[in-house]
Amino acid sequence: MNLKIIFSWLLQIAAAVILLQTLYFKFTAQPESVELFTKLGIEPWGRIGTGIVELIASILLLVPPTVIIGALLGTGLMAGAITPHLLVIGIESQGDGGRLFMLAIIVFVCCLVILLLHKQQAITIINKFFNRSIATI
Repeated sequence: MNLKIIFSWLLQIAAAVILLQTLYFKFTAQPESVELFTKLGIEPWGRIGTGIVELIASILLLVPPTVIIGALLGTGLMAGAITPHLLVIGIESQGDGGRLFMLAIIVFVCCLVILLLHKQQAITIINKFFNRSIATI
């Protein structure tokens, strides 16, 4: 097994574990999660919907043929989490010292690096999705 594959697996596992560990808070309507999504004006459907998409992304990240789709989904999800932290919620949420924000950054970076490690596969999937050819990066 080469170093690229090992590194990719480490990033895939890290991103999936972080995404999965936050599901408990979303799916059990923990007060912290409810308050956060209430601030955004998307409680409860935003909380539950985000949890479902995070669960799907986690699974896709751990299944080799779907890693790119999981990483694309994870990147989009975390961009959608980071932006409200910067514009609405604040980096620190409910005295967490910015932990939730940092976890979003970590997953975002993991997913971006996964996409870079699997660049050719990512370009192929993006080309199929948009039904056209994009220049290689």
